[in-house]
Amino acid sequence: MAFNWSVTAMDYNLSQDGHTNVVNTVHWSCSKTDDNGNTGSAYSSVALGPPGTPFVEWADITETMAVDWAKAAMGAEEVAAVEANIDAQIEALVNPTTGEGVPWT
Repeated sequence: MAFNWSVTAMDYNLSQDGHTNVVNTVHWSCSKTDDNGNTGSAYSSVALGPPGTPFVEWADITETMAVDWAKAAMGAEEVAAVEANIDAQIEALVNPTTGEGVPWT
């Protein structure tokens, strides 16, 4: 059961520091499904700092790069917190502590 990090969108400046299409925000999602089909997920966005060196042209950016940029901007503690929250969501599905419904049918 691995975490699946993906990028749903990126915001960018059309022109910045002599470059075009400079990514400044990554909108990411992360999910995980256990062997029984229970799924947890999270979605957010993170602002990036100035473009890295060497600069990566828009057409050359891969999703793996963008996920790595997002995780780096978030920091290891926040990434771990997101993944722990997803694990907690799955645990709550496997071992619920609350219920919903009515006693009559």
